[in-house]
Amino acid sequence: MSKSTVAVIDYGMGNLHSVASALQKVGDGVTVQVTDCPDTIFAADRIIFPGVGAIRDCMAELKSRGLDDVVQEVSASKPMLGICVGMQALMESSEENGGVECLDVLPGQVKFFGKDLRDTDGERLKVPHMGWNTVSQRIDHPLWEGIADNSRFYFVHSYYIDAPDYVAATAQYGVEIHAALSCENVFAVQFHPEKSGETGLRLLSNFLRWDGGQPIFRPVS
Repeated sequence: MSKSTVAVIDYGMGNLHSVASALQKVGDGVTVQVTDCPDTIFAADRIIFPGVGAIRDCMAELKSRGLDDVVQEVSASKPMLGICVGMQALMESSEENGGVECLDVLPGQVKFFGKDLRDTDGERLKVPHMGWNTVSQRIDHPLWEGIADNSRFYFVHSYYIDAPDYVAATAQYGVEIHAALSCENVFAVQFHPEKSGETGLRLLSNFLRWDGGQPIFRPVS
């Protein structure tokens, strides 16, 4: 693996220590920088955009630190991995907190699961969706290399992505969740790879090898 730098965007809303530690574990020779400095972010080879918590607070912190424009700019030019609320912030808008405008990097909305969510057997499902769930790959992508289809990843969220144009993977939790999205140099996941054991570490390792190029997608059967 060539030497490179990864900027983990720090806007006060991510599990940054876990993400940075996971990257350091899989990235031999990779420099991991947890930062809110625009110059450092622009200079990095790859970008991680994490996040936990409410989208209203997320957007407020991004704007107060001047990072909203930074994320929009680097998302157009560098390999970027959005994680959880970081993924949701890349959408057009979210139903959370009465409706919040997001960064509009990717077309799609963030929707509430609802108060009476049930599985196919009619059993009530708890919200937030918390725990391990099967992720079904919908495209062939470098970030899935070495990861078996229908592998399990760890989720924690009360709102889900609806972005049908760029689906890289789905999961089921009362509704179909667009669990991963891919658009050119941006890949985004609703689950937490840093909390998903060896499978999650493999995805992060794949990201550190990815040059952001768009592959020829082949639907995964």
